[in-house]
Amino acid sequence: MCQIAIYPGTFDPVTYGHIDIIKRAQEIFSEVIVAVAHNPHKKPLFGIQDRVAMLKEATAELKGVTIMDFDGLVVDFARKHKAKVLIRGLRMLSDFEYEFQMALTNRKISPDIETIFLMPHESYSYLSAKLLKEAASLGADLFSFVPESVEKALKKKLREIK
Repeated sequence: MCQIAIYPGTFDPVTYGHIDIIKRAQEIFSEVIVAVAHNPHKKPLFGIQDRVAMLKEATAELKGVTIMDFDGLVVDFARKHKAKVLIRGLRMLSDFEYEFQMALTNRKISPDIETIFLMPHESYSYLSAKLLKEAASLGADLFSFVPESVEKALKKKLREIK
């Protein structure tokens, strides 16, 4: 197995697609740090502590997986934790252009850090946190998309903001 990899994202909220990518990365790397971005530009529904807590609960059974939050450049976070690899998930072709642009920008900033793209299982390839939040707001059952604790937290949060 290889070294440490960072899987950065907003995870607002964590989905089974995210968990699938974490499991795939876990098969390749001895340690996977799931780095939850503060990123206020995305205006997340959940605060950073809630997103970290949901991820910790969802990945509690996975060995070699650590959940942390970060602010700033992901390449700086990677360097701080001695990681040479960033993991990014690609669901559909529509993700590719943005992810490719981000990977090339990170490479220009930090040529010593590589980006590796992983695809989730096809049954999760259409999942997005944005879509799930919309479906939850309309009362959809989310049991096949997110862990039960995440579904409860999401529905509670949506009731609070109505």
